[in-house]
Amino acid sequence: MDNIEAMPVKPPAKPPAEPSAKSPAKSPGRDTYTPESLLAVAVEVFNERGYDGTSMEHLSRAAGISKSSIYHHVRSKEELLRRAIARALDGLFAILDEPDAGRGRAIERLEHVTRRTTEVLMAELPYVTLLLRVRGNTRTERWAMERRREFDHRVAGLLKAAAAEGDIRSDLDARLATRLLFGMINSIVEWYRPQPGDAADRERVADAVVRLAFEGLRRQ
Repeated sequence: MDNIEAMPVKPPAKPPAEPSAKSPAKSPGRDTYTPESLLAVAVEVFNERGYDGTSMEHLSRAAGISKSSIYHHVRSKEELLRRAIARALDGLFAILDEPDAGRGRAIERLEHVTRRTTEVLMAELPYVTLLLRVRGNTRTERWAMERRREFDHRVAGLLKAAAAEGDIRSDLDARLATRLLFGMINSIVEWYRPQPGDAADRERVADAVVRLAFEGLRRQ
């Protein structure tokens, strides 16, 4: 019988390796984003570029995901705007439902609302910043402005009540005083930049706002 050269035999293929816990993380995708994390990115872009100057392409690039992935979470850019503004407004209106906002003399309730408004602004800085920058160009923006007016109206009511109780100066127009008070509080968005573990700093800012406001408002 002729000698036949044996063909080399390939070793059996190894089964696919099991995923390792040390495998590098995959890039962000639809399944790695939550509505909350996507909202945080959108608010940052809205504040940088302005809502009108932001496209879904800008949001897609900033988030590192496709536009179709964004649409998996929201129906439109305006829905992101509404969610962001609602977060700020919910925080502000919740203050008015706190126990200290509804008991005691009006001046005490007003001081509580002033302090807590300052604290919420700093705690929710990107969201409140966006709320303060809306201009009424969309239905959502007009809704936000109406809600802001409602909040201001309720605070003005506290000012009027405090004046009627004789605890603050009666020579100040309540609406004007409310605008000046919120003008001081809202200006914080222009310079305050939160740092990790800065609760004590936030408390100092809130204390300063209350002292400046109420030493000027209190009847001597």
